[in-house]
Amino acid sequence: MASSRRFKLLLCALGIFVCYFHFAMLQEKITRGQYGDEKNSEKFTYTFTLVFAQCLVNYLFAKTSLLTIMKQGEDTTPNIYYAISALTYLLGMVSSNMALQFVNYPTQVIGKAGKPIPVMILGVLLGNKVYPVRKYLFVFLVVIGVALFMYKDGGVSKKPAEGQTAFGELLLLLSLTMDGLTSAVQERVRAEHNSKSGHMMLNMNMWSVIFSGTVILISGELVEFIQFIHRHPSTIWLISTFSIAGAIGQYFIFLTVIEFGPLPCSIITTTRKFFTVLGSILIFGNTLTFRQWLGTFTVFIGLLLDALYGKDKSSKKNIVK
Repeated sequence: MASSRRFKLLLCALGIFVCYFHFAMLQEKITRGQYGDEKNSEKFTYTFTLVFAQCLVNYLFAKTSLLTIMKQGEDTTPNIYYAISALTYLLGMVSSNMALQFVNYPTQVIGKAGKPIPVMILGVLLGNKVYPVRKYLFVFLVVIGVALFMYKDGGVSKKPAEGQTAFGELLLLLSLTMDGLTSAVQERVRAEHNSKSGHMMLNMNMWSVIFSGTVILISGELVEFIQFIHRHPSTIWLISTFSIAGAIGQYFIFLTVIEFGPLPCSIITTTRKFFTVLGSILIFGNTLTFRQWLGTFTVFIGLLLDALYGKDKSSKKNIVK
């Protein structure tokens, strides 16, 4: 029995690693790649369409799972909660994907690793949560690591490229803020309505499809995207596999949480992010300075300590119902 559980945990970990590694490499290839020949090269800038495709596949996957293997009963959560959290979730994803047009993938991963910071701040302000002191220390370690990674040597530069990098980092900051708001709303939903993971995945992605679909129709991005894939049909395969990898990866995360709890899932996803950074460096030739490597290790040590020791068993009691 124990060996069977170990095998299942190994299978879940392998699923998360493989799916999200593939997802991350495709994300960088889609958003930072050059399409066409040298004279007529162009970049993929259809961020809302990419997020629309991702959310649509997630929705279909969640719907199928709920009808077959993830039967979780009736959902009583009001749609307004899902709509609000979907809006912040969508803005967070769009900002994160747009940031990749201005910063490399390691910078995006390390920047997004600072997610516990806004989650804690907004959890206290909006969710009435109380955290143990050690969690603040671990998050402070993450802050130090992110600061080391993002710090620019030699003062303020006026180079246009560095101006673009600063804009990319600003988008990451916006994405982190949206992640914090999403988590705060989700905490309140869990406390008041005991929403299940499958229902949350289904409804958040449904509202995200509605919001992003409206944007790409009104803005005309959908027409421009269709013209782009007509010029570069290989993009269809990249976006399809990118979306499928993300949906299957989400399923393995939910399965890990349900079967083994949030702690093993946190450790697996934290480790996965570190190897994703390494993969991006090896595959796409992204380079890091010694200070950035130090910042990277500091961030992941903080995240790992938080995953192992940052949870408070009484935290659920601190949520106002």
